[in-house]
Amino acid sequence: FDHAVQKAVNRINPLEMVQETVNWIRESGFQSLNLDLIFGLPLQTPERFYKTLEASLKLKPDRFAIFNFAWVPWMKPHQKLIHETDLPTPETKLAMLKMIVETLTAAGYIYIGMDHFAKRDDELTLAQRNKTLQRNFQGYSTKAGTDIYGFGMSSISQTEGAYSQNLKETQQYYKRLDAGLFPVERGLRLTEEDQIRRQIITHLMCNLELDFSVMDAQLGESFSHRFQNELDRLQEFADDGLLEILPHKLKITDSGRLFIRNIAMVFDAYLKDNEQRFSKTI
Repeated sequence: FDHAVQKAVNRINPLEMVQETVNWIRESGFQSLNLDLIFGLPLQTPERFYKTLEASLKLKPDRFAIFNFAWVPWMKPHQKLIHETDLPTPETKLAMLKMIVETLTAAGYIYIGMDHFAKRDDELTLAQRNKTLQRNFQGYSTKAGTDIYGFGMSSISQTEGAYSQNLKETQQYYKRLDAGLFPVERGLRLTEEDQIRRQIITHLMCNLELDFSVMDAQLGESFSHRFQNELDRLQEFADDGLLEILPHKLKITDSGRLFIRNIAMVFDAYLKDNEQRFSKTI
């Protein structure tokens, strides 16, 4: 809610307006309220973001989703208007993330992992405790096996065996609709290997651990043998105290929660070819 930061990204959202919206939501009977915040924006500092957290906590949301700002001017040309020198350094962003975790956990929220926090009695917290937590491209969820259908430009759909994304340009999108066609720009049908790796990543991101015996049974072979290369690459995280590599399990430490993305990325077979296209994790 820092005015200078909001002005730098041309998104003015006064706290009073957000408070009024929250009041409407509560009065309408919604049982759960999530608040999205972004860190790593131009002109942000840990001190400025702490004040935003203080104001946000007074709104008493049931969940927080706090995302790292994705500065990708090579993909989104309008971001070229943001000066790189105004962006926080990776070291500052890491300090900011540490402060976020400490502040929200001290306020009674449970750090689910990656970018999500929830109250102790929230269904996300209960699902993680029961090892039924799920994750899709939109974030954490308690709905297992649910298909997601995207409507509108650039929206993404997800089914058990495929992903698809709609066209991004307005003219092309409506031209396809007017012709009675689905406005899909591209899609990906998942291979068996894709689905196995997705399950591994889901276990790590949701359960903060991976039981080798579960994967052995599904694969019909030794997980450790099949993914020996990945296990070797994970040793670096273990050496830094972010991960425990046990005889029959991978277990992410409390410190490692800050780097779940990095740990899970080891199992992403596509990342090697596309590493430069996407934003940095920190």
